[in-house]
Amino acid sequence: MKLKFTKTALMAIEPPAINRLNVYDTEIPKLVLRITAAGSRTFYVIKRVAGAMEWVKLGSFPEMTVEQARTNAQKVLSEFATGANPAAVRRAIREEPTFLDVFQQYLSEKKKRDGSPLSERTKRDYTDVVNMYLAPIHSSKLSQITRSEIKTIHSRTTKKSPAQADRAIIVVSSVYNFAADLEMFTGSNPASRIQKNPAPSRDRFALAPELPYLMEAIAESDLCDFFLLSLLTGARRSNVQEMAWRDLDMDAAVWRLGMTKNGTPQNVTLSPEAVTTLRNRQRQTKGSSFVFPGSGKTGHLVEPKKAWATVLRRASMRRLLDLLEQNEKLSSDERQFADALLLSASAKADKQYRALANELGIDPALYDMADLRIHDLRRTLGSWQAKTGASLAIIGKSLNHKTHQATQIYARLDLDPVRQSVNTATQAMLEAAGRKRPADVVSLPRKTSTI
Repeated sequence: MKLKFTKTALMAIEPPAINRLNVYDTEIPKLVLRITAAGSRTFYVIKRVAGAMEWVKLGSFPEMTVEQARTNAQKVLSEFATGANPAAVRRAIREEPTFLDVFQQYLSEKKKRDGSPLSERTKRDYTDVVNMYLAPIHSSKLSQITRSEIKTIHSRTTKKSPAQADRAIIVVSSVYNFAADLEMFTGSNPASRIQKNPAPSRDRFALAPELPYLMEAIAESDLCDFFLLSLLTGARRSNVQEMAWRDLDMDAAVWRLGMTKNGTPQNVTLSPEAVTTLRNRQRQTKGSSFVFPGSGKTGHLVEPKKAWATVLRRASMRRLLDLLEQNEKLSSDERQFADALLLSASAKADKQYRALANELGIDPALYDMADLRIHDLRRTLGSWQAKTGASLAIIGKSLNHKTHQATQIYARLDLDPVRQSVNTATQAMLEAAGRKRPADVVSLPRKTSTI
């Protein structure tokens, strides 16, 4: 059936009783409207290529107008004229995996440079990024995702978290590189050369005036041992969370890490205070392979952020309460009440006494420690090592920092100078915190842990 396509003419055609009816346009003979028995109407371009009829779908009628169908038909026929096969291209796109498909394969098959698989933590972090920020491209084929889409996602995410925005770009780029390595994709990487956000400089560590308050608050925490060992070893949070008894040689005062974030093993020297903490803990955690067991599927502690927030809240408020008392803004009875409130309802105490500090015009910089992160405990050890005269090479060895310039120097160092530096820094921190007199070895005050 042939006729000049108009909206009125095409709407007037009755659907066939069975099968399908093909109607050809008299103005563009290769343009066809296919009508099914159910009444659906779809525009196609048909063209014989290498002895076979190719059908290229354009869109549904009347959502796609006759004019739009003719315009698109002309574009498709122009592609055919150049020797391309739009139908084959579209079939390939249909068969192409989506971004989410490739991402799942990336998680299960990707290997790091040393041949090891991605860590479970990396998988969790990347999955969170994909779920939270990359939903707009989940179902898109790799060849359909544009650079402008990725830039839009990066710009929008930057308003919430510049670091997560950059991580989203890294994930997208990694997935495309993975697909290219497996020859699943041959196009350009839409995440390449997108300008990342400036990395904030982070040099925060616990200062001498803060240490007494920090150590007191840590001693009250259910995760006292975790925070103490994070401070005394300078190890990364994830490594302390996953600390296993089999990796500890407390007689030699060494903690052996098979793999770190740098992709290298590390021997962490343990100060006498760290060994004492571990021996006390060993008596409490019989039956668990982890130093910090957890009830989740990992078997170890996973998320200490809530406990850390309480530590910082109590440390900050005690500094503030001391200021208020020194300036005679709190009586002894009021101070006693404030201390009790801080232990029973730290969030309520924080709100109440911050408001009082604001009324009195007290600068938060004089008491607030809320910007101190768990990772800053690691930086604190390194800073106190430097403060007590350790070389950069010694600090790098003890913290397992990896730089092109210092790697060879680190490799030649044994643990003796590292141990001496860590012990000296530990003693200096404890003296500043009022927990230890010079030349004493002490058992740190601690709350009995429940984990």
